[in-house]
Amino acid sequence: MSPRALRVVPILRIFSVDKAREFYLDYLGCHLDWEHRFDENAPLYMQVSRDGLVLHLSEHHGDGSPGANLQVDFEGVRDLHAELSTKNYRYLRPGITESFWGTPRLNLLDPFGNRLQLCEPRNGHTARPAQRKPRKSTKRAQPRLKG
Repeated sequence: MSPRALRVVPILRIFSVDKAREFYLDYLGCHLDWEHRFDENAPLYMQVSRDGLVLHLSEHHGDGSPGANLQVDFEGVRDLHAELSTKNYRYLRPGITESFWGTPRLNLLDPFGNRLQLCEPRNGHTARPAQRKPRKSTKRAQPRLKG
């Protein structure tokens, strides 16, 4: 079996559980999949998801840097924008912009400075890595040292 990545799950730094829940669960409509604390006074680590988007949110020092920027291929950007527009979230009222390839993009900024750019794929195609042919070995013979 050839090695391959199955999914990328970004870890976003948060500083307030209440603000994270308000943004990701109440406003964005994510589901709380699970949460973990080592004890009741430990930082929270949780997973939220929605429509194929999976994020880890962490209060732990060193788990991600505030101000991360995520590019997300997302189908239904205009529908999501219409849904978010009906919510009374006081800190963000995003508009639709156009990506440089002409598809709708929705830029969301969470309370911790993390940016989620939800962009409709061009012609329904998602960003995929180029399929490359396996390379032939380029191992070079090591020079022999005279001693």
